Amino acid sequence: MNTNPQMQAVLSPGLLLVLSAPSGAGKTTLARMLTQRFPEARSSVSYTTRPPRGQEKEGVDYHFVDTLTFQQMIEKNQFVEWAEVYGNFYGTSREIIDHSFTSRGIAVFDIDVQGGNKIKSKFPDATLIFILPPSMEELERRLRQRATDTDDVIRRRMLAARSEVEKGVTSYDYLIVNENLDDAFDRLRSIVIAEQTRRGRVDLSALKLPRD
Repeated sequence: MNTNPQMQAVLSPGLLLVLSAPSGAGKTTLARMLTQRFPEARSSVSYTTRPPRGQEKEGVDYHFVDTLTFQQMIEKNQFVEWAEVYGNFYGTSREIIDHSFTSRGIAVFDIDVQGGNKIKSKFPDATLIFILPPSMEELERRLRQRATDTDDVIRRRMLAARSEVEKGVTSYDYLIVNENLDDAFDRLRSIVIAEQTRRGRVDLSALKLPRD
């Protein structure tokens, strides 16, 4: 029997990568850059019961469903995590996780800290990355620059952002400050490459090494 501890690390065959951030910090842009750079990466499209906003598209930004359909999906255990936020339901499908395991790919989740920690509790080797703004003042400036929200909405977003940041910096594996988008992506890319090459995640079957 091989008792070498270095040969006993076993991780999930696919990489579950969670990106979280307060609204306006740039996580969605970084997630899209990631899937463009890594062909084995797929973005998880969440389900929601809220109506589309602005230019949001079905199957791209969200899967938009009614409350009854969402409840039926809960009953069928089709979500790896779900939550109610401001009277609307949001959920992450299990399908992309199954796909990442069978294809040894990367499942990219653009979700909040609550959802990220739920995934981590079920899949301990999931990688959680929190995207931070350079400052709360800069975050507010970016939100106002969008010109899509009222002052009341921006105030609510800023309050939620402070809470999200406090949770993210204490519970996530990696922190990236998004002051410059290209620099932030370089850091994100480095994390992904490092996680893909961790002992236990690399496919060594072709080497036919001895097993326990």
